[in-house]
Amino acid sequence: MTIRNLDKLFAPKSVAVIGASGTPARVGSVVLDNLIRGGFNGAIWPVNPKYRSLQELPCYASVRALPGIPDLAIIVVPPTAVPEQIAMLGEMGCRAAVVLTAGLSTQKLADGRSLQQAMLDAAKPYLLRILGPNGIGLIIPGLRLNASFAHANAAPGQLAFVSQSGALCTIVLDWARQHGVGFSHFLSVGDSADVDFGDIIDYLATDPQTRAILLYIESVKNARKFMSAARAAARNKPIVAVKSGRNARAAQAAASHTGALAGGDDVYTAALRRAGILRVNGVEELFDTVETLARSRRLPGERLAIVTNGGGPGVMAVDTLIECGGTMADLSGATLDALDAVLPSTWSHGNPVDIIGDAPSQRYADALKIVLADPGVDAVLVMHAPTAIVPSLQPAQAVIETARGATKNVLTCWSGGEAVQAARRAFAEAGLASYETPDAAARAFMHMVDYRRNMKNLMEIPAELPENFSPDHAAVRAVIEIALREGRSMLNEIEGKRILAAYGIPVVPTEAAIDTASAVSAAHRIGYPVALKILSPDITHKSDVGGVALNLSSKAELITAAEAMLTRVRNRRPDARIDGFTIQAMIRRPRAHELIVGALTDPIFGPAIMFGQGGVGVEVIGDRAIALPPLNMHLAHDLIDRTKVSRLMAGYRDFPPVDRDALAALLIRVAQMIADHAELAELDINPLYADDQGMVALDARMVIRPSAVHGHDRLAIRPYPSGLDETATLRSGESVLLRPVRPEDEPAHEDFLQRVSAEDFRLRFFSPMRQLPHSEMARFTQIDYEREMAFIATRPNPADADGPAETLGVVRAITDPDNLRAEFAVLVRTDMKGQGLGELLMRKIINYCRQRGTREIVGDILRENQAMRTLAAELGFQRVASSSAGSDVVEVRLPLQG
Repeated sequence: MTIRNLDKLFAPKSVAVIGASGTPARVGSVVLDNLIRGGFNGAIWPVNPKYRSLQELPCYASVRALPGIPDLAIIVVPPTAVPEQIAMLGEMGCRAAVVLTAGLSTQKLADGRSLQQAMLDAAKPYLLRILGPNGIGLIIPGLRLNASFAHANAAPGQLAFVSQSGALCTIVLDWARQHGVGFSHFLSVGDSADVDFGDIIDYLATDPQTRAILLYIESVKNARKFMSAARAAARNKPIVAVKSGRNARAAQAAASHTGALAGGDDVYTAALRRAGILRVNGVEELFDTVETLARSRRLPGERLAIVTNGGGPGVMAVDTLIECGGTMADLSGATLDALDAVLPSTWSHGNPVDIIGDAPSQRYADALKIVLADPGVDAVLVMHAPTAIVPSLQPAQAVIETARGATKNVLTCWSGGEAVQAARRAFAEAGLASYETPDAAARAFMHMVDYRRNMKNLMEIPAELPENFSPDHAAVRAVIEIALREGRSMLNEIEGKRILAAYGIPVVPTEAAIDTASAVSAAHRIGYPVALKILSPDITHKSDVGGVALNLSSKAELITAAEAMLTRVRNRRPDARIDGFTIQAMIRRPRAHELIVGALTDPIFGPAIMFGQGGVGVEVIGDRAIALPPLNMHLAHDLIDRTKVSRLMAGYRDFPPVDRDALAALLIRVAQMIADHAELAELDINPLYADDQGMVALDARMVIRPSAVHGHDRLAIRPYPSGLDETATLRSGESVLLRPVRPEDEPAHEDFLQRVSAEDFRLRFFSPMRQLPHSEMARFTQIDYEREMAFIATRPNPADADGPAETLGVVRAITDPDNLRAEFAVLVRTDMKGQGLGELLMRKIINYCRQRGTREIVGDILRENQAMRTLAAELGFQRVASSSAGSDVVEVRLPLQG
């Protein structure tokens, strides 16, 4: 990941057009014309040996003939010429190019490389950044830079639009011009050979001119870079995405239920959700969502009330809201009484609040004011259908005036055409979100809800695991290695259950039998009644071929069932190898829910976890949710809650509730299992019985494949690096644990800061503030281990030996996306000073950054903080020469490499 030289791409002072043309309707001609007509105030240098001048500008025969080094080059030459042009540009010092040429990935050189790879190889020695190839270019209205062959320019604004589709770019430009939408950046990434979504999101995250980032995604190439960039940026500004290809992945040939159910689009949805990106469908919805978020306050909750002058539109909005998983507010008795006092007796007496079609402006104002005051209402949608009694503008003005002092969000929907245009303009001028249809208004509110949920997930404090567990990795490796040596890709049920047991997942006692006589012996050991299943490496779904018999209560029943099963299976699958049977105890839990827990390996985002309603009809039911590992208790509970079966598990009639914490812990173990062992490609636990007595896996199906990639390297999100845990000794002789911080540490971190003196707090944060909001505490503990690291020193809590450990000190380093520089900060609890803890923490972070390849570690120290300045000097830090002599802050740096 890198944003190096992106300033040359996005803020150039000079632009060269390689392949500029004087022939109308040629790409080289349109690009040059757009640059000139756009009003770019930097140097524009056309390059083409056929011309001496173009559009009254000198034209140069080659890049070597240019009068200076261009910050940015726009390349529109034939594919075979692109690598050579990139090499020449790099040699002369150019560091950014937009390659509009298509076809580089399909054409090969004599040495076997594609032209695209040759282009990248030419750029690499100079770190010359390339946008494209095969895009339409970029537009940065703030610089009046239109370096594209788009048919229209973009107006200035605060939205950044980044698209993989050039055709969609032109559609969006038309739509935006018609609707008065402006942009800070308008980018066509094309094939993303070099600069990709992750790089661009990193750059835009800190761009003060960009308040929201809009993405059109067809595919993501570097999943971990994309996830890290998006998770960091989404904490600061909204990211909204349209993802195309929702039905692109065929699943007919999948080897497991999970593979059949969870297509690539499901994984994309899970990834975008985990990254804090709001996914929408279509361009209009994309911009509607941004406008909604821009005109709204943070939602305190998810309960919507509707005030309308027409029952039909109100019902339509409710239908859409409920279909999208929304919640209608329950109005309190006091609210109903207050509405009774101001509304006609024929009003709806509930939510939606139908104030009747003849409602004058004051009735809108009165009803809205009362509903906004209800503590059970989090937002209000006010709707209006045109009537001949009251001009539409008058109730709109009443709503605007009432909403002006409200602390809750007010959305509006004035449906109709010409009759409501003035009202919509008034809402826009007043900063109130307005929608044309009830459906659009309800979906807009749900976008607000989804965004709130995404932000909550990014900031949520996960609970500690109910209990710690140490998986038996050796047992798992033994099973996998035997199967790989035998050339098998499918583990049998016995092997699958051994792996589950190694991760502490309860399984039903199961034995393998090579024939009927062995099955009888196994059933005698297990005890009747038993379940009998066919054992075959070629049969994935045993029930589909009659390979399952349940509730066998005697030896005679078992023998009859086994012989009949062999006959059925051989008739239905004569090609299948049959290794015998599995016999397992018959579990009688009539109130248990049949669930499925699965895992698959997505080609883009790596391992993904699935949870839902199980059983033989799992594909038909289709009740599932997907999440990316690693999981914690909060994420596991969120995965459960996104399924319909979760509502049944809450308990109903005489069915007691399922222990959700235990189920969440099981999901975490499955996620850990799939992360630890790269060969585990697919996994099904189906059915998993779950009730008030606990959980037990009745069947397990696992697909393995050889892998040269370490388990954790496959994950789109880097998991907790447990290998960095270390025990250290203080000067007093006391042992402390130095380890990376976890999200679960937030409560202990709050207690830690409370035990830091005001003076020490000021020296660390350069501020006398003693309290940090939850959002800041979440940033300190919910870190992306791919980009930053925080080590804490902990010891058992002397006041609660069984409770969470107490935090004694913390050191953190935040690394730039290029891994060139890490900025450190350290803080030790005041009563622990003088024990050498600060030095231990500093050496820990220095060693970590050095091993990670970071070039240098830097920090700012208040001049008066003599203790920290002394420690930094002892560790080899040097004061940066550029530090101002009169400044209160001293900058220090420590080179780490070579």
